[in-house]
Amino acid sequence: MKETIAIIGAGPYGLSMAAHLRSLPNLNVRVFGKTMSFWQDYMPKGMLLRSGWRASYIADPGHSLSLEAYQSATGDRVANPVPLDRFVAYGKWFQRQAAPGLDDRLVTRVTPRKQELLLELDGGETLSANRIIVATGIAPFAYIPEEFSGLPKTLASHASEHKDFCGFAGKEVAVIGGGQSALESAALLREAGAKVQVYVREPQVHFLGWRKRIMNFKPLFKMLYSWTDVGPAGLSQLVSHPQYFRVLPRNAQDPIAKRCIRPAGASWLPARLGEVQLHLGQTVQSATAANSRLRLQIGDGSQREVDHLLIGTGYKIDISKYRFLPAELLASVRQNNGYPVLNHQFQSSVPGLYFLGAPAAWSFGPLMRFVAGTEFGCARLAASLA
Repeated sequence: MKETIAIIGAGPYGLSMAAHLRSLPNLNVRVFGKTMSFWQDYMPKGMLLRSGWRASYIADPGHSLSLEAYQSATGDRVANPVPLDRFVAYGKWFQRQAAPGLDDRLVTRVTPRKQELLLELDGGETLSANRIIVATGIAPFAYIPEEFSGLPKTLASHASEHKDFCGFAGKEVAVIGGGQSALESAALLREAGAKVQVYVREPQVHFLGWRKRIMNFKPLFKMLYSWTDVGPAGLSQLVSHPQYFRVLPRNAQDPIAKRCIRPAGASWLPARLGEVQLHLGQTVQSATAANSRLRLQIGDGSQREVDHLLIGTGYKIDISKYRFLPAELLASVRQNNGYPVLNHQFQSSVPGLYFLGAPAAWSFGPLMRFVAGTEFGCARLAASLA
């Protein structure tokens, strides 16, 4: 009798997991979700992937579904850095190869039942599964600091809430954040015709330029940097092997992870920020509505009025925000600051419930936050399920 495995999510991790499981015997694999929905619905038009070419592969066991394979099969040429719309198209092509039977209904609830887990689907149907793999991404985790959470969406919004910045043409926009999301949003806003200023807490903005400069020295580059494109020199190689990273003492893991994901922009961003005003070492302490505009209180004591505040403060993992996980189930999931605590096979403290992607980062390190992590994560989990 076949064992049923349900994959919740059809982004890079869910699709990669499907690719790794499809050839295993005695498994009935079901994939639920809308293909590449996070990338298609929560990322702005014109965005480019910060990750390098190889690090943008969605992994499958034989690398037969790489970006090169996509180009060869479709005739669609993909630039480097990879444009968002081409990455979405690649993901949809990958889905047709790896998960042709995908069910695009949403899972609304997961309930333990004896030796199984019960999934309730949008529309009312239920399905029993022996194991459930949660690979739904980070959309629910968009982080808005408390001081801005009560502002109307017309005046303040998270960067993930915009698929297009054309509506900001001619307006004054303040952006908070010093990472890729904030900086690229600032560039796209300026290119859409907005007047943009960025407030960065740190005294400088970090860009990934050193990596590009050292690439000419290939032996040295390969020794210092992994193809995964995550982390600075040296640490890049360590975090690209989560099986080793996870056995380090926690007081070593945490600072290494923090250093590897510190806010930084791609090397190609500075040229696009020439007309964007950067306020370094400055914070926006509060914001209040003033007629149809927003009055900002700056950390240096000054005030500024803008038409909109764009919050580029990233994502904060908290699995309780997955609406399909009820409180009674979450109470049985061992957690640390919103992350599920996973064993070496990505299984949570609830038997049969697994997590992939960013929620696995506390247990396996920063690589799990990136597409490149599909190669390790999905292969490791597939091997354990086999």
